[in-house]
Amino acid sequence: MSSAQLFDNIVRRPRLWSLCFVLSLIFWFLLLDGCVVVVADDAASLRTINIGAVVDESTRIGKEHKVAMKIAVEDFNSKSSDTKLFLRFVNSSTRDPLQAASSVLEVAKENEVQAIVGMQSWQEVALVAQVGSQYELPVLSLEAAPATLTWAQARWPFLVQMASSYDQQLRCISAIVGYYGWPKVIVVYEDDGYAGIYSMLNLLSDYLQHVGTEIEHRLALPPPLMADPKEVVLDELDKVLSSESRVFIVLQSSMPLALHLFREAKNMGLIGRDAVWIATESISSLLDCVNSTVISSMEGTIGIKTYYSETSIEFQDFYYRFWTEFRAEYPGELDSQPGIHAARAYDAITTIITALKQPGYDPSSSKSLLRSILSSEFQGLTGEISFEEDGGSLSDGAGRVYTVINVVGKRYKELNFWSSQDGFFERIDDSSHSQAHETETKTETETKTEVALHGVVNWPGDVKDVPKGWGMPINAKPLKIGVPGATSFQKFVKVETTGNPNRTAYTGFCIDVFTEVMNILEESYTFTYEFEAFYGTYDELVNCVYNKTFDAVVGDVTILANRSEHVEFTQPYAKSGLNIIVPYRSKDHTKAWMFVKPFTLALWLLTGAILIYTSLTVWALEKQSSSEFGDSWKDQIGATFWFIFSSISLTQKEKINSNYTRVVVIVWLFLVFILTQSYTANLTSMLTVRLLEPKIKDIRWLKDNNEVVGCDGDSFIRNYITDVLGFDPKNVINVSSQYSYPGLLNSGNISAAFLELPYANVFLDQYCDSFTQMTQTYRFEGLGFVFQKGSHLTARVSKAILELSEKGVVAALDQKWFSPSPDCASSSTNSAVEPLDVGSFWVLYLFSGATSTICFLVFLVRLLNNYTRENESPIIRLNSSGFKEKLNRLWQYFYQGEIRIITREVPTVDSPPGADEWTSPQWEYTSPPSEASEHYQGSPSLEPASHYLELSAPGAPGP
Repeated sequence: MSSAQLFDNIVRRPRLWSLCFVLSLIFWFLLLDGCVVVVADDAASLRTINIGAVVDESTRIGKEHKVAMKIAVEDFNSKSSDTKLFLRFVNSSTRDPLQAASSVLEVAKENEVQAIVGMQSWQEVALVAQVGSQYELPVLSLEAAPATLTWAQARWPFLVQMASSYDQQLRCISAIVGYYGWPKVIVVYEDDGYAGIYSMLNLLSDYLQHVGTEIEHRLALPPPLMADPKEVVLDELDKVLSSESRVFIVLQSSMPLALHLFREAKNMGLIGRDAVWIATESISSLLDCVNSTVISSMEGTIGIKTYYSETSIEFQDFYYRFWTEFRAEYPGELDSQPGIHAARAYDAITTIITALKQPGYDPSSSKSLLRSILSSEFQGLTGEISFEEDGGSLSDGAGRVYTVINVVGKRYKELNFWSSQDGFFERIDDSSHSQAHETETKTETETKTEVALHGVVNWPGDVKDVPKGWGMPINAKPLKIGVPGATSFQKFVKVETTGNPNRTAYTGFCIDVFTEVMNILEESYTFTYEFEAFYGTYDELVNCVYNKTFDAVVGDVTILANRSEHVEFTQPYAKSGLNIIVPYRSKDHTKAWMFVKPFTLALWLLTGAILIYTSLTVWALEKQSSSEFGDSWKDQIGATFWFIFSSISLTQKEKINSNYTRVVVIVWLFLVFILTQSYTANLTSMLTVRLLEPKIKDIRWLKDNNEVVGCDGDSFIRNYITDVLGFDPKNVINVSSQYSYPGLLNSGNISAAFLELPYANVFLDQYCDSFTQMTQTYRFEGLGFVFQKGSHLTARVSKAILELSEKGVVAALDQKWFSPSPDCASSSTNSAVEPLDVGSFWVLYLFSGATSTICFLVFLVRLLNNYTRENESPIIRLNSSGFKEKLNRLWQYFYQGEIRIITREVPTVDSPPGADEWTSPQWEYTSPPSEASEHYQGSPSLEPASHYLELSAPGAPGP
């Protein structure tokens, strides 16, 4: 059958055609039903998670957030077959935080999302977190909290912070400021109208106080709602021109506003020599995407960035993909590199993905998702990701690391690293940076800090030296310096009117010292000052600095503790204390014993000892050969001392037989000559000098006898005398001039004058012959210049004073103003003549004593040698007896120069003994006096009777 026939049959047979149509419908229905069943089964096994992403695409940060989140979701969806993530972007605007909150509220009501991620201002975070807590939606914030908020978890239990708070950044800034020692700073911030910025300001102020720095001025910039904030910025910068500090800390600001700030500050001269600019991460993290021509206005700025490793495989893969997609989506952006904000957004999505894989996660419970998020722990692009156990804040682990950068030219360079545990350090291991710096000891860290920070920073104006951080205000008025108008001692400060009624002359020691200080400071700083006389008490003058009537005080102002509570004092340029001036009185009642005062007691005793020793030596040497000493002990002692005493007056005429004695006497006479001359000279000086002593020696006597005293009523001395020393106020009178003190003291109207040490020195230089000071004094810190609390000039002036002191300039000025009068310079009224002591003559005494000892020992050795030789005589041996008798013979030989031996009866001999029997040329036989004549007549015999034999030496042995 042909086709035409078949067609005709079908057409002509409607029943057959209808059957075919029904069969085809059944076929397609069955086919479609099978496909629906398959799709339904797949849908039943696939789980979808919707995540709300709050981003502001009008900002660079919002763009990085969006691209990074999309990459994270794509990475997960490409690997997961049963769970898919979908991002629902919520429109946001940093200019209107309520817009983000309302958008999140809308999607929360519809249950369209299971979590919220994003936000780039703390105002948005606070509002969105409130919505999340209300609808139990986990909110992952990418914005750093202004401070460590311990109450945030209680208020917003579903808030999870993916960024560390500003607390660590503020610590790092304080460490930089403290390292360089800048005393004051100016804080610049964007005033968004919320309380978060004020928490940061208070926290920064606390950290700065720990390093000795204070916030001098707070510069609030307009919020981004204003289209053209130029006029407001200029007005705020004008306020800075009157401040001394030149250290600026940009605490928080959007990048467009910050660039506008730096541009205007540079035009006004606030970015240059002596200036310092420090920026937090809100600006530093975006420097890579700023036009190089714009960044040049920030030259020298120090910035802080959160450190994260850029060398890991994961980051390198993310970097390539981000660069590709960002460039494709935002071709108008100058830079397509990912920063900390992109890495943090990627980690936020990864945190949710990690939570979905937790074993205890329940898809039907949002609280289960929150618990899984908080229990997540992994190594993200920004470092180790984990959360505190008691809240949703990001755990710092071993401590977040920050990179300190420095803007140089049109780019920036990395200086070093900082963490809260280790401070500054120079190197870090990218492979394990979270643990690398833990091994550094504090000592090593401090050493690296000095090496890393010293000389490597390019400061504003391309200055290599560390800026002072302060300067005189650009539009400042001359320093207004108060000067005491009426002083008791005008050599310190004197105010005189000249012929010109509009001009006043200021002279004196204090003025000259301050002028020299200003000459040193003007080598580095440019400023002017003018003096203004003040007529009142010194306490009132100091109070004028406290209430800012005066910028400083130059004068003879004593540094006191109660004054230092309100003002600052410089290094003292003159000593200070409280001295008591009293009249002299004569010491004539002590002249009766004046003759013993030229020598000290020790010298008198030593002189007596050497006198006795020399006398005994002379006696020992001369006794045997001189008949002057006599036989009795009394005669010998008298003759000996007469011999020595007569030599003192050089009238000694006795004959000296021994050469040893001559040596001893010569040395003794030399000693006597020196002593007598010294005694005479010292006694003459004592008799010539007026013997004066203070009329009053004890302050207690003044109080016990209710004596009247005088002092300068304008100074603190009066209160000190009454409150501290305990004087009756009615016994203290005020003395207004230094020339009034002599008359009051001489007339007895006052018994003593209480003067500060510098004044007392000036007074005594003029009246040294009539007055003196008591030994009892009270010391104070000294005289110093006064400045307002926190003034930069205080430290600089103190340093200049030290330089002047070291160079001798202060001493020269002291000599110029306070040199004593000619009478006092040559007067010896107060010069007490000191008695001579042993130290002046000990060499002479030692020489005399040693000479006497040596001569006596030589004499004794020779004497014993003769005695030993002659002791061997036959008669001596014949009559030898015991030890006692030998000792007696030795003494006789020493004392008398002979030995007497009592002999027994001896036989009569007809002739004298032969020469070979017992005679000796050194000894002679002597008969008793009654038989002397017979002996000399050559009697041939000796009667048998008791005889004595006298063996004598021919004289004292001599050299």
